[in-house]
Amino acid sequence: MKLNYIEQGAHSEQIPPIILIHGMFGSLSNLGMLGRTLVDRYRVISVDLRNHGDSPHAQKMDLASMAADIVELMDDLSIDSAILIGHSLGGKVAMQIALDSPARVARLVVVDIAPVTYSGGQDLALAALVALGKLTVASRSAADQILSQFIAEAPTRAFLLKNLARDAQGVLGLKLNISAIEENYATTLVAGPIGDCYSGPTLFLKGEQSAYIQDKHRPIIEKMFPQVQLQVVANAGHWLHAEQPQVFNDLVAEFLEKKILL
Repeated sequence: MKLNYIEQGAHSEQIPPIILIHGMFGSLSNLGMLGRTLVDRYRVISVDLRNHGDSPHAQKMDLASMAADIVELMDDLSIDSAILIGHSLGGKVAMQIALDSPARVARLVVVDIAPVTYSGGQDLALAALVALGKLTVASRSAADQILSQFIAEAPTRAFLLKNLARDAQGVLGLKLNISAIEENYATTLVAGPIGDCYSGPTLFLKGEQSAYIQDKHRPIIEKMFPQVQLQVVANAGHWLHAEQPQVFNDLVAEFLEKKILL
């Protein structure tokens, strides 16, 4: 599948490019603050996963197919090896690429997700978007009112409302393929990546207030990613890149610079 992407920054034969991969219900803008701090030194490619943003839709939606989409993009851009940075579902996709094709991954940064199968986690957000997708709304404020029946937190609703756009006829609707996400949500989208080991340099970042990475997950992480560093971002939850952007950006930059200079 030919994913939608944007490319910024400096090209270098010596430094691998960076691919930024967003999480569920997100888009290529989600890691934008990080990308803007990296473009002076790196070639930065931000992607929309299938069924998200402006990328094509398909009912098949699992880690293997989403990983293959990223590898196809790398092939199209003549990228032999890249630094992958993925948040949440994007982190799982990045891990799957590293496990499937380790030679294609120079370094790996996984943001607040573990290589395990989860039991949901975004249930309310999914229910809210499914409800919104069944209705015709005239404005974003009307859409926000629908979402508020499910989600109290205004920042979360604002994030989900980024998926609204007007079509060629001016009708407001979801860009997400919400039917495919709903169909696969409880099976392939909560599944963990499959594979033995990626031995390249790896950074896991955990939000202090998030339960997505737990102590019980550490042995699994260390077995699958033996060169791992795990850092905890204080006073942050699952959206640590938005809640503590300076700390998050600094930790990523420090990891990349230290490894590149070895």
